[in-house]
Amino acid sequence: MIGEYKVAKEAFGNLKIVASEIEKISKFVEKAQTDSEKRMLNSQMKSLEKKLADANAEFSKLLGRISFEKLLDPTQIEKELKDDSDETPKEKLGTKGGNLFTLKEISPDSLESETLKRIRKRKKDKKKEDEQKKKQSSSYYTKISSRFFSKVSLKLLSKESFSHMEGDLLRANLNFTPVGYVSIILMTTFLSFFVAGFLFFFFLFFNFTATMPIISRTATTIDVRFFQTFWILFAVPLATFFMMYIYPSLEKRSAEDAIDNELPFAAISMAAISSSMMNPARIFEILISTREYPALKKEFTKMINEINLYGYDLVSALKNTSKNSPSKKLSELLNGLATTITSGGDLSNFFDERAETLLFNYRIA
Repeated sequence: MIGEYKVAKEAFGNLKIVASEIEKISKFVEKAQTDSEKRMLNSQMKSLEKKLADANAEFSKLLGRISFEKLLDPTQIEKELKDDSDETPKEKLGTKGGNLFTLKEISPDSLESETLKRIRKRKKDKKKEDEQKKKQSSSYYTKISSRFFSKVSLKLLSKESFSHMEGDLLRANLNFTPVGYVSIILMTTFLSFFVAGFLFFFFLFFNFTATMPIISRTATTIDVRFFQTFWILFAVPLATFFMMYIYPSLEKRSAEDAIDNELPFAAISMAAISSSMMNPARIFEILISTREYPALKKEFTKMINEINLYGYDLVSALKNTSKNSPSKKLSELLNGLATTITSGGDLSNFFDERAETLLFNYRIA
């Protein structure tokens, strides 16, 4: 009885939060100016309406289980349960024939159940195996690279150009340590010399054209051909090194754009959730569970992990996440939130003001 009441109370709290989000977003829908903004807000409204219907159905179901009548005698309850187990439950399937089938008749037999279990297990095993192979191949290459180039990598990371790349690597959420990634750059560049050598000798004697025959013997003398193709020996390694060096910054910029596009609408949800006077950390847990903000989910997950796994308090976790965030706007939001919590300010007003500002910037961008 008490347990069911607590669950129902929690479901009612979720219902209030979703209703509050809908109310907040509906106000922003009325103020929306651009078509893209209206589409985003309307999409969010539809998602929230579905969540509201599900939360309402769950709350109604839980509420129906709560009985305020006098509890039955334990012996009487045991007797009723025994009587119910003796009866054969039936469920109507279809409306044309009106036939009734027992649960035993419609449930899968032992062979079917075993087959279903095997299929599910095979799918899970295959998924785990693919993920494990991917991780093993990546980690094996990282280990080999680090074995040969870790000392050089440490020296390079002490330089300003590579320390800047280290910051981009952390903010881009790539699963590499700075030393490991620099070692991979050096190893890949080293291997690219062999590729460059192969291409150089190939084009030294052959031509590659778009017409038939695609590959043909060159008619140019070898000394002239050497001066035409020797640049390949340097171009391939340099291009490899350059592309791998700028890759973290490209990933960081991509993550920043994705976060900045989601942040205005996430701030609206935060404002609605914070009005329920719950623990601020719970706001981010709810946003993670909605799966509506995949880019922000990575940042918020890191922050929640710092609290739950490493024992940081919320303000410290907010500042750490802000420092390593790829988005300046998210960094400003998290820093402002940390200041508001420390000073005892109104979180709902803070998120309302930030949502207005972020939406304005989203319109003019």
